[in-house]
Amino acid sequence: MQDDLAFLTAVELIALYRAHKLSPVEATEAALAAIMRHNATLNAYCLIDRDSALVQARASEARWQRNEPCGLVDGVPVSIKDLVLTQGLPTKRGSLLVDANQSWTDDAPSSARLRAHGAVILGKTTTPEFGWKGVTDSPLTGITRNPWNPAMTPGGSSGGAAVAAATGMGALHIGTDGGGSIRIPASFSGIVGFKATFGRVPAFPLSPFGSLANVGPMTRSVADAALMFSVISRPDPRDPYTLPIEPADYHETLNGNIAGWRIAFSPTLSGATVDAEVAASVAKAVARFEALGAKVDLVDRVLDPSLLTFQTHWFGGAAFLLSQFPAEKHKLLDPGLAQVVELGRKISLMDHLNAVKAREAMSTHMGQFHQRYDLLVTPTMPIPAFQAGHDFPPHVAHKQWSDWTPFTYPFNLTRQPAISLPCGLTSTGLPIGLQIVGPLYGDRAVLNAARAFEQSHPFQRPKL
Repeated sequence: MQDDLAFLTAVELIALYRAHKLSPVEATEAALAAIMRHNATLNAYCLIDRDSALVQARASEARWQRNEPCGLVDGVPVSIKDLVLTQGLPTKRGSLLVDANQSWTDDAPSSARLRAHGAVILGKTTTPEFGWKGVTDSPLTGITRNPWNPAMTPGGSSGGAAVAAATGMGALHIGTDGGGSIRIPASFSGIVGFKATFGRVPAFPLSPFGSLANVGPMTRSVADAALMFSVISRPDPRDPYTLPIEPADYHETLNGNIAGWRIAFSPTLSGATVDAEVAASVAKAVARFEALGAKVDLVDRVLDPSLLTFQTHWFGGAAFLLSQFPAEKHKLLDPGLAQVVELGRKISLMDHLNAVKAREAMSTHMGQFHQRYDLLVTPTMPIPAFQAGHDFPPHVAHKQWSDWTPFTYPFNLTRQPAISLPCGLTSTGLPIGLQIVGPLYGDRAVLNAARAFEQSHPFQRPKL
C-alpha cells in the first residue's frame, strides 16, 4: 500500500487531501519508506530530514482538516538538489571543499516558494561536485545509480533528483540545469525534466556558470511539472534576471491541444551521431505529434556546432568557481573538475568575448527559426545510459562530458525552454528521452505539447 502511495503524483495527492481521503502524513511516510527501501542501493539522497518532514506533514494535515491549505502543493513530499540553499539543512554541493559547519539560514527562491506553498521537504539529493558534469558521482557522496539498472548511471548533474522521482522518493524534485543537468538524467532515468526560459525560475545565489544555469522541476508527470513550475516561477528580488510573473498559473492552461501547430523534427540538430535504438524510438514518438494534429517537418540540421562556444562559457565558470576557495583546499577537488578548471584558466578575454558573440548569433538564429516553427523536437540524448562511475561512455574517445550531450547544452546558450520526456525503452530496458524545445518565453507551449504527448503515450516506471 505504501508503495502505491509513493507513486501518486502531486496532482493526485492534492485531490485526495481535498477530499479527505488521504493525509499528508501518510504520503510523507510512504515517500520516506521508499527512501529506506531504495536509497542504500541507488544513492539518490545525501541528506534525509525524516523528523522535520513528519513535523511539516502534520502541520499540513491540520491545515487540510480545516480546509485551509496554504498553497498549491500543501503536503506534497519534495526534495531539493544539494546545490540549492535550503534553510536549516547544509548545502555541501557534493564537495569536500564546502564547510558544513556554518549557518544555513537562507532558502533559495525555489526552496522558499515550495516551503511557502506547504510542501514537505524530505531532504537533499545528490549531485556531482558543484554540478560540473553529466553524470552523478562525487568525492563527497560516491556514485548515484540508475533505478532501471543500478550498474548504469542515471545521468547528471541532477541524478539524485531523477532517481528520487523515478522511484517514488517524493513527488516533486528541484534540479538544476547548466548544460542539460535536468534533461540528461530525465532521459537516462525515464522521468520528466523541464528547463524553462532563463530567468523564469529565480535563483540565489547566482551560479558561477552565469546565464547558462537554471533551476527547474523534475517529476513523474507533465501535470506535476507544470504545477511545480507555477510555484517556483514567482519572481524574487534577489535575482536581477528574474522575469515578471505571468498572469495565469501554468497548470491552469495545460490543455494538451496542439492541433495545427508547426513542429520541426531534427534527428541530429547539428549533425550528431545517434544510437540506432534511440533514433528509432524518437522518430516513432514524433509521429504521435502528427496524429495529434500538428504539422511536422523534418529539418535535419538546425544549428551549426556550438561545443566550443559552450565550453568557453562552462570552463571559464568553473575557473571562477574555484577561485572562491583557498588554494590549500584545491587538492580535494574531483580530478575531472580540476582539469576543467585548468582549461578555464587558459581562456583569454578575447576568447570569452568571441564566445559571447557566437552565443548571441545562435540566439538570433533560433529566434528566426521559431518564426517558422512553434516547437523543435529532438532526441534528448544520443545514447542511453552507460556504466555508472564513468564520466564518459566507454570505448568512445570523448574528452569532456559536453562532448556526448549535443542536444542539451545549445539551449542553455540560447536560454530557450526545453523539456525531456520518456518516449520508450531500449532492448536492454533503459529509458530513451524525447526533447521538446520552444522559443524564448514559450514555456506554456512546451508544457502543452509535452502534456499532449504524455496523454497519448503513458510513461512507464522501473520495476524495482
